[in-house]
Amino acid sequence: MFALVDCNNFYASCERAFQPQYNNVPIAVLSNNDGCFISRSDEAKKLGLPMAAPAFKYRRFCEDNGIKVFSSNYPLYGDMSKRVMNILSTFTPDVEVYSIDEAFLKFEGFDDYDFDVYGREIQHKVQKSTGIPISIGMAPTKALGKVANKIAKKFRSRTNGVFVINTNEERVKALKWTKIETVWGVGHGNLKRLKSKNVKTAYDFTQLSDDWVKKQMAIIGLRLKKDLEGIPTLELDDDTRDRKAIATTRSFEYTYSDIENIKERISTFAGSCAEKLRSQNSSCNHIVVFLRSNKHKKDEPQHRNSAIITLPYATDSSLTISSYAIEAVRSIYKQGIKYKKAGVVVSGLVPTNERQLDLFLSEDPKHHEIMKVMDSVNDKYGHKVKIANQDLERTWKMRQEHLSPKYTTNINDIIRVK
Repeated sequence: MFALVDCNNFYASCERAFQPQYNNVPIAVLSNNDGCFISRSDEAKKLGLPMAAPAFKYRRFCEDNGIKVFSSNYPLYGDMSKRVMNILSTFTPDVEVYSIDEAFLKFEGFDDYDFDVYGREIQHKVQKSTGIPISIGMAPTKALGKVANKIAKKFRSRTNGVFVINTNEERVKALKWTKIETVWGVGHGNLKRLKSKNVKTAYDFTQLSDDWVKKQMAIIGLRLKKDLEGIPTLELDDDTRDRKAIATTRSFEYTYSDIENIKERISTFAGSCAEKLRSQNSSCNHIVVFLRSNKHKKDEPQHRNSAIITLPYATDSSLTISSYAIEAVRSIYKQGIKYKKAGVVVSGLVPTNERQLDLFLSEDPKHHEIMKVMDSVNDKYGHKVKIANQDLERTWKMRQEHLSPKYTTNINDIIRVK
């Protein structure tokens, strides 16, 4: 049996866990730099606040409708996510953390368990220990667990947030209710092909021939079909699975036109990517750098561009990655443009101890020792050591006018009980 556990309106729930006065009050959470809305409570959704709506356009709407607005508090959300995932791991050793607010659980050897009861035990433990409400869908496969979770959330008054698909009749009924465009793993391209075959529901999809699905949607599509048929095909992903890319992207606190400021930011983003590489013992072969102007300022000249650099050797060095990233910036920067967002993506990842060596080109061996010392100092004292082309006084500068305290990650913000 598999389960998909999903935290309800996770960002809003994290805020409510420490500020219960906002229970039943419409809540909306903003993206980096308070740019747009990335999370809404059920109450805010009912009032008609759109997802990804620009904050400046809906400021008056929120004030008129009593919507409480928060800036993104990622340290708090990340810590609360870890707490939820740690609790889930006490119910089964097989847990795949799928996102910050979702996890797949696999129950092997739980043959005599009543999963409806067990699901409610999990739900109660998470709610009591963290204050975060969750919905749970349980089924014989991962894909069906996703379907069961949607039902648990959609019909919360009847399911109380827990729904189990136990029988074939329940499976068929659930698939007939599920629209094909909402099925996990069905992308835009595949959706067009399925619509051409008059497939409207997940059940219709399972009635197609295996040959057609394999030919049109490849082996991935066939695995999904089998999973929806109740045949376990999609297994939990190992936490140590290789990542395809690592990215650090940010909107600037202000728009920048001068290349020196942009180079400093790109160097900082590149250093962050390199640090993430080293933390998972990976090295990269490619670097992508992009720059974006503010698309909401229609009256200003617009420009967006990116550059891809293939490195002469795989590396995890902040010095090397930063140097090539700045080289990429010079090639795409356009004078007179007010840039609002930039990012660095490293890809072509390989395990550092398995990277291909070159007979004629290689990195300075001193880099390895320098990075080791740099990481050690930064882990112990915070990010005190940076490379020379970064601003020593500068950290992430984000506009966060509605930021709540970091209740669980900052000693000065811990709640005082009187």
